Amino acid sequence: MLYTLLAFLVTLGVLVTFHELGHYWVARRCGVRVERFSIGFGKVLYRRRDRHGTEWAVSALPLGGYVAMQNDPPPGATLEQVQESFNCKPLWQRAAVVLAGPLANLILAVIIYALVGLLGAQEPAPVIAQPQAGTPAAQAGFQAGDRLIDIAGREVRSWNEARWEFMEALSSGGTLAVGVLDAQGQERERSLSLPAGEITPDNRDLLAQAGLALLPPRAVVQEVYKDSAGEQAGLQEKDIILALGSRQDPDVVQFVEQIQKSAGQTLALDVLRAGQVLHLSITPRAQAGEDGEVLGRIGAKIGPDFDMVHVRYGPVDSVRRGFVRTAETFWFSLKMIGRMITGEVSVRNVSGPVTIADYAGQTARIGLIAYLNFLALISISIGLLNLLPVPMLDGGHLLYYAIEAVRGKPASDRMLMIGQRLGLSALAVLMSIAFFNDITRLFS
Repeated sequence: MLYTLLAFLVTLGVLVTFHELGHYWVARRCGVRVERFSIGFGKVLYRRRDRHGTEWAVSALPLGGYVAMQNDPPPGATLEQVQESFNCKPLWQRAAVVLAGPLANLILAVIIYALVGLLGAQEPAPVIAQPQAGTPAAQAGFQAGDRLIDIAGREVRSWNEARWEFMEALSSGGTLAVGVLDAQGQERERSLSLPAGEITPDNRDLLAQAGLALLPPRAVVQEVYKDSAGEQAGLQEKDIILALGSRQDPDVVQFVEQIQKSAGQTLALDVLRAGQVLHLSITPRAQAGEDGEVLGRIGAKIGPDFDMVHVRYGPVDSVRRGFVRTAETFWFSLKMIGRMITGEVSVRNVSGPVTIADYAGQTARIGLIAYLNFLALISISIGLLNLLPVPMLDGGHLLYYAIEAVRGKPASDRMLMIGQRLGLSALAVLMSIAFFNDITRLFS
């Protein structure tokens, strides 16, 4: 719980700080006086004033932040104070200051994705299992052992990249040309037609429903204990299990189940060691389990033998992929919002702070790369949310500026008042949905 809370606060702190720095930096470039830059709301816990007169503060409630600017000149203002006031700036400068916050979040996502590409990561190879009969993948002719090499003309090097390339077609439907390297080493192209899938937050895997799933890993010996049945049989670390008894290519669960129910029985065991197939025999020793049931044990640690690839890109490709991934994620998220409005996608997909905190903790536990990818995704979401033309958000202010540009004068007070009420109502509804979804997920 504490770890999740800490990961969430770090996430929020980084994203809010970067967003507000965008506003601050452009405001300073435009000559606007910034009175306070605060991380958090409420009581100020720490403050420091710089040479420009800006107070930098950390406040008690770490659920956001703000940049307070001098909006209007004070009474009896000098010419310099008038020129430093936000509302006295030209329209384009005011719009630039407002736009800078969401753009900063998008730039942060580009930087993070580029960094992930530079650091590289071990990811599962895109080798698929045998599709179930009747699925789109089976109808397209995919076979077990097919290695995905490109999707719609775009190269894929790992299963994670393949899932991303399938995302759009899985949600909206469509036909994709998929290049594969089959089990015989021949390059082939398969035409995969996907129906539009319903996106729900219940973890249904649309790709698996389409018939595409990772080839199950074979069982591999990770450790053999001294004076065990495994050592007596000749098992060694890194042996890949090819067969146990009559079962061919058992996975980890199947191997363990067979061993447990075969106490005292001698089983044929085929393993792959350094490229050679060895034929062994193993007799699991009887041992009482926690409930008194007699189980077979061989004294060896068995784990999955995933086919992994190291995905890493050079500086230029990493930056290019950072821009592309950010743009594609932004566009996909925007379309999902549109489909929620039209009822094509369930509003149950809207997440609140509880769900975000949960995922922050989960990805932080998985590792740095997973957490960075999560951070980039949330940064894009914050940037997109703030660009929506809803009064009270940055996008709402930009909408007012667009009206001002068309009318030649600022929006009327009545228009501002109505917009403020509508904006507050829209945000209240959105927050209610988000919190309801969070609570539902906690108790479901």
